[in-house]
Amino acid sequence: MSKEVRVRFAPSPTGPLHIGGVRTALYNYLFAKKHNGTFLIRIEDTDQTRFVPGAQEYIMESLRWAGIMPTEGPGLGGEYGPYVQSERQEMYKPYADLLIQNGHAYYAFDSSDELSSMRDNAKNAGMPNWQYNSITRSSMVNSLTLSSEEVQRRLDAGEPYVIRMKMPRNQDVRFEDLIRGWVVVNTNNLDDKVLFKSDGMPTYHLANIVDDHLMNISHVIRGEEWLPSAPLHILLYQAFEWEAPEFAHLPLLLRPDGNGKLSKRDGDRLGFPVFPLNWTTSEGELYSGYREAGYLPEAFINMLAFLGWNPGTPQELFNLDELTKAFSLERVSKSGAKFDADKTRWFQQQYLKALDNKTLGHELLAYYPTESEERLTKVAELMKERAVFVGDIVTEGDYLINKPTEYDEQTISKKWKDESPAIMKEWLNILSDIDDFTTVNVETAFKTYLENKGLGFGAAMPQFRLLLTGKGMGPGIFEIATFLGKTECISRMNAGLEVLK
Repeated sequence: MSKEVRVRFAPSPTGPLHIGGVRTALYNYLFAKKHNGTFLIRIEDTDQTRFVPGAQEYIMESLRWAGIMPTEGPGLGGEYGPYVQSERQEMYKPYADLLIQNGHAYYAFDSSDELSSMRDNAKNAGMPNWQYNSITRSSMVNSLTLSSEEVQRRLDAGEPYVIRMKMPRNQDVRFEDLIRGWVVVNTNNLDDKVLFKSDGMPTYHLANIVDDHLMNISHVIRGEEWLPSAPLHILLYQAFEWEAPEFAHLPLLLRPDGNGKLSKRDGDRLGFPVFPLNWTTSEGELYSGYREAGYLPEAFINMLAFLGWNPGTPQELFNLDELTKAFSLERVSKSGAKFDADKTRWFQQQYLKALDNKTLGHELLAYYPTESEERLTKVAELMKERAVFVGDIVTEGDYLINKPTEYDEQTISKKWKDESPAIMKEWLNILSDIDDFTTVNVETAFKTYLENKGLGFGAAMPQFRLLLTGKGMGPGIFEIATFLGKTECISRMNAGLEVLK
């Protein structure tokens, strides 16, 4: 790639960061790293009415947890700051004025009531989708219909106004999207978007273009929802006589049980997070996050990467470095990516299984602070193959630390027969006589006992497990026995026989 790659993630602080936004950040991160470029973050808060306290901090913490932090942005430094649009407010008005001077924009003095009235009249006349455009502007109150003297009088008097784009009539706007190919839109289908608001703030469209230009952004990689705005942005670049960046519009994340964009309500309804971290609204409503649900950030990122992209190979597990090497926009799908909660859990399970036992043992200290890390490392080794989350090791394997207080009813009804207490008492006597209490010795003694008695495994194995663990299934019972030790095994078998007599 000949030009220096500079990409940006530009979220608005209007609430928690949806996982679709994290995926956009991820693809920008991967693209920048792949091409030895720069990945920056810019907070686009031009709509102050929708600003939510804490949202910006949430966005930064989400990227930090996911391991895809930009190298430029608020609090990170960089030579193109400030990286928060409200702190750049004074920069935008001269560019809006320049558009007016070169005939690409105009002042509009229409009040909110006048605009509402115009929409209502159009609706009553059978035109429900009225637009302020190249046709209707001629009947509105703006600098194209007023005399220059009247326009100046209104400006001098401090009357409120907005600055609108003067959309050319019947012109095809063409650009090549790196994911979707050529896109062609006729300007007759576009309205005269507001570029500068009466509150002195630019709209997203103007600020976005100006900032991307001033920050030397080479590629704009963003969600599909911005595709309808792209023709306007192309026209703005042309109006300023600036070189436009290359565009790539990512597919939507779709709900798993139908069509439509994945929303926070889908997560609540179907029982999976749609945010990277927990978020509590100002009303006290809690939305769950992947971090607090127990997901490893590496699993979360691997899952997100595959929602809309594939490497073209059977490989599914990629660390961040591998993703960087394999990633390309050419392999990003045009169509929406359906979220799969089961596949997300599968990714988590694979990453948990791959974790070093010592690392997992250290994690378990939070649940068993009085246990030794060495002992908890062995617990992790025994239990992680069957776990999805660290918490599952605790839920399913607590018997490795604490004596069972309940015994699995299904196992009792199916496996605990009239002869089971006698068999277990005989086996307990043999187990008590094992001097070198190793896994091999316990297993050998058990098999020898069964052979001498002419018993099958089904007559003794589930019962032995039930007495030691209270469960009907789990890791190898001989490994469990040697982990517990002979004294604990004897204690548990006696206690279980007393309960189940």
